[in-house]
Amino acid sequence: MTPSPIRPSDGELAILRVLWDRGSATVREVHSELSKGRDMGYTTVLKLMQIMVEKGLATRDESTRTHVYRAAQGEESTQACLLDDLLQKAFQGSAASLVVRALAESRASDGELDEIQAFLARIKEERK
Repeated sequence: MTPSPIRPSDGELAILRVLWDRGSATVREVHSELSKGRDMGYTTVLKLMQIMVEKGLATRDESTRTHVYRAAQGEESTQACLLDDLLQKAFQGSAASLVVRALAESRASDGELDEIQAFLARIKEERK
């Protein structure tokens, strides 16, 4: 049995996005990237990344003086964990309610709607 992904906090998720985009990064690189969007101290990023290693959200390569971090779980598994949590807590497990609310709140482009329709058609075909 595969262990379930660990649910990251908002700050940890921001760091994970940087790690997923880059593949690996130092604290300084993550701090530099996050500082573009908001004021976040270097020591705050460092502490969060240390906690992430302890929690199993990230790994740290200590073979060089500058430690290099990587995400310990993939983006898709993290998204699935967060989505399942939201689905259960806010939508009583109803995927239809979640999708309807998402589409009502955020205007989907024609391309996104086409992608959704193609996905639904593929699911219906697979169930036959």
